[in-house]
Order: sequence, then structure tokens, then C-alpha cells
Amino acid sequence: METVVWSKPEGERAGTPLLVMMHGYGTDESRMVRLFEHLPPEFTCAALRAPMDIGDHYGWFLLDYFLANDFADVITATNAVQAWISSVKGQHSSVSLMGYSQGMAMASTLLRLHPKDYTATVGLSGFVLNNDLLSLSESFESPPPFFWGRDKGDLVINEDATAYTEEWLNANTRLTARTYPGMGHAMCKAEMVDVSAFLRHYVLS
Repeated sequence: METVVWSKPEGERAGTPLLVMMHGYGTDESRMVRLFEHLPPEFTCAALRAPMDIGDHYGWFLLDYFLANDFADVITATNAVQAWISSVKGQHSSVSLMGYSQGMAMASTLLRLHPKDYTATVGLSGFVLNNDLLSLSESFESPPPFFWGRDKGDLVINEDATAYTEEWLNANTRLTARTYPGMGHAMCKAEMVDVSAFLRHYVLS
């Protein structure tokens, strides 16, 4: 990853749980950096910048209005993030994932491909990829903890994507699902309170 913003200086990261944070399509890492102050201070947070230029901002892979994608692009982006995580995880007590919007697709794909590497996963106002190849390859020894936060009135994530996401999460994860009326396609402080409680429970306890 060429651009990573950390919540702690390098000298204070050793032995801490790592939370890898991935932004949405057409934004950048600053969207996730703003969440640092609302998350448990025990964590080292790392906000990654996606590699693909989307106008003046960035994305993990090309995406259209219907959330269609080229799976080869998804795998390329996922492998790049996995390689970066592998290069830093040795100095941390655990690794967890957080993704907003398209970043939730990234976080859940990383979890599906490398389930033993991640302690907990947080998905915010996003979706899980409906892909047959992923479904064939995934195998969980036990359901991984997953937090899913959203507004039921979010108009960006279409109904089909939401339905598949709900079905997959219920079938495959130990799901904590919360909704935040009026939030829209965004994140809010009340949601971060719930996310922090989830992370404390599954990672710190």
C-alpha cells in the first residue's frame, strides 16, 4: 500500500491489536481517519488508500451503479491488501478488518479468502460480493464475528445486494447487525459506539 495513515506512531504499535480500515468507492483514506478518535484507543488503526484512481479520488476496483464488478480486479486489490497486512501483522497481537461501502466488500472478501488471519470484521453501509468462485472457495471452521451497520433507507446499496449480504452474513458469520435510521449512506457516532463495543468484546476480551 503506497498510502497508509496510522493512528499511532511507529514506536507505540508493537503488541497492539491492528484494525485495517478500507474506505469506499470515490473517496480516500481521510474518510476512515476521521473515525480514529471514536474507536477503542487500545487498537492501532491503519487507514489504507485504495490503488485505483477514480477521478480525484480512489477505489478498490471499478464499480457501476448496480455494483457490478470485474472479479479479476477484486482479486488483484484483495491480494495487494493481504500482502501488505502480511508484512506488518507480526508486530501486532491480532488483525481485524473494517470496511465502509466498497470497503466492506473488500473486508468481507479478505475474510472469505483468509478466514484464519482475522479476529473480527466490521462492515459499514456496504455489501458482500455475490460471486460463485468465492462461495466455492470459502470455508470457516467456526462462524467469524462480523458487525454490519447500515441505514435501511440507504439508497446507494441496491436491494439485491442488501438481500444477498444479509443472507450470506446470517449463514456464515456470528453476526451483530445494527441499523441507524436517517444515517443514509454514511457512518455516525452512535454506530461507532456499537462498533467499539463489538471490537472490545471480540478482540480485547
